[in-house]
Amino acid sequence: MAGDERVLAGGASFIDFQTDPSRYRHWKLAVDGEVATLTMDVDENGGLFEGYQLKLNSYDLGVDIELADAVQRLRFEYPEVKVVILRSGKNRVFCAGANIRMLAGATHAHKVNFCKFTNETRNGFEDSSENSGQRFITVVNGTAAGGGYELALATDHIILADDGSAAVALPEVPLLAVLPGTGGLTRVVDKRKVRRDHADYFCTIEEGIKGKRAVQWRLVDEIVPNSKLEGRIAERAREFAAASKRNASGQGITLTALSRTMGENTIRYGSVSVEIDRAARLATISIAAPEGQPPAGIDGMIAQGASFWPLQVARELDDAILHLRINELQIAMLVFKSHGEPANVVAYDEFLESNKAHWLVNEVRQYWKRVLKRIDVTSRTLVALVEPGSCFAGTLAELVFAADRSYMLIGSRQGDNRPPPSLQLSALNFGAYPMSHGLTRLQCRFQANPSDLERARARIGEALDAEQAEALGLVTFALDDIDWDDEVRVFLEERASFSPDGLTGMEANLRFVGPETMESKIFSRLTAWQNWIFQRPNAVGEEGALRRYGTGERPQFDTTRV
Repeated sequence: MAGDERVLAGGASFIDFQTDPSRYRHWKLAVDGEVATLTMDVDENGGLFEGYQLKLNSYDLGVDIELADAVQRLRFEYPEVKVVILRSGKNRVFCAGANIRMLAGATHAHKVNFCKFTNETRNGFEDSSENSGQRFITVVNGTAAGGGYELALATDHIILADDGSAAVALPEVPLLAVLPGTGGLTRVVDKRKVRRDHADYFCTIEEGIKGKRAVQWRLVDEIVPNSKLEGRIAERAREFAAASKRNASGQGITLTALSRTMGENTIRYGSVSVEIDRAARLATISIAAPEGQPPAGIDGMIAQGASFWPLQVARELDDAILHLRINELQIAMLVFKSHGEPANVVAYDEFLESNKAHWLVNEVRQYWKRVLKRIDVTSRTLVALVEPGSCFAGTLAELVFAADRSYMLIGSRQGDNRPPPSLQLSALNFGAYPMSHGLTRLQCRFQANPSDLERARARIGEALDAEQAEALGLVTFALDDIDWDDEVRVFLEERASFSPDGLTGMEANLRFVGPETMESKIFSRLTAWQNWIFQRPNAVGEEGALRRYGTGERPQFDTTRV
């Protein structure tokens, strides 16, 4: 099942983010021509941990891992699908949101990582709608509370059953003394443009809002009596399919299981490997360049399937990042390295650029964008080491630009016969992979002088050595062989000694310069405030609302406001 606790070679358990529809316990995926239906029917005994039941379609991380997998497969495996209908398999309840018993018993780190992953999954709905033309419709047939309503908010259109009992609610503040954890507050006012005073009322009542008021306040798009509900769903699906910009046909790519071997301190994929040094509190992620040139055309890409190098690396890197986030909590730093022939990486970038109008190539590019965004919001120091034999070119160079600190060696190392490192830009570094706030990493880097961006753009295709890369502002420091070992060692040791709380706050503030978008607000404001609230006694203390929910005892609050 998705979210299984599996066992590493050393006996430690871990949460697995790999799954497929044959192993789903909580979702049913059905495809009928242009319309796919994702039915939420949570197995209440299928929780990720012991101590709670997933009643009323409440969910934990395991439920969301399946949802994320389904949405990904719809993009790659079903070119014909233009509309996705999200609905409940249970009577008179859509979704009760995140399971409260799970939240009350979870560690602080698990709660925050859970919220981050669910945010990324819901952002994926909106990304699919905008960039893949797969539009999402939610059918609320009962109560959609908390995370259940947040699930609906991430879709394009919400249909609420008009039966006198179906309602939408965000009751976290009055019931639990926490915030809606998956973008609810932001989407209510920024996406659905609910008036602030109406939103204030809505977010401080337990029972929610239904019927005509829900439509008048823009909380849902329409209400439909049960007798006409199925007809209206079909009608809206036809309308959305007709308006979809998805221009896909032919064969998709089946997302076959990743090849992955896990040891006590290693993870080995096909082109990605991870070395974990727990004493030094760092994980080194190495990416191998493709061994040859890209296929001659789209047919060759489809024939390669999930082994098409850019897709394979994106999937492997995504899995590695998720594993390190939730299963290696003591790791302070992610160190990115690469090896292989840069020219082969550039050739694949050229393939992705010259064929970008094809729907499958677009999906690969969009997937790389999402993986890089996931790296951006990962609470670890990000380091890039550009060494002899590296292949940080084009798409892989984005890892250098995403890093909080990057070091590049000048020339070769004594006794090392690998070629001196170079950094190479491609067209994909200038717009294909925007961050959560809409700017590219190079735009963020050169915010003070946009002309520096144009200087870099003019060097597309050149193999830049360390001194050239430093002069262009593409790396933090260029170091010679004499200084390399000591400078890198001192930095890594120093970084591991700092407070992780201070570093998380500092890095998150520095990474996202410039404007805000709804997506960046969700990660910046929500993550910061929820992280803080999840540690406050008013929520998680022995007398806090989250702990006392369902016990019949009223929470006791520290009433100081700061």
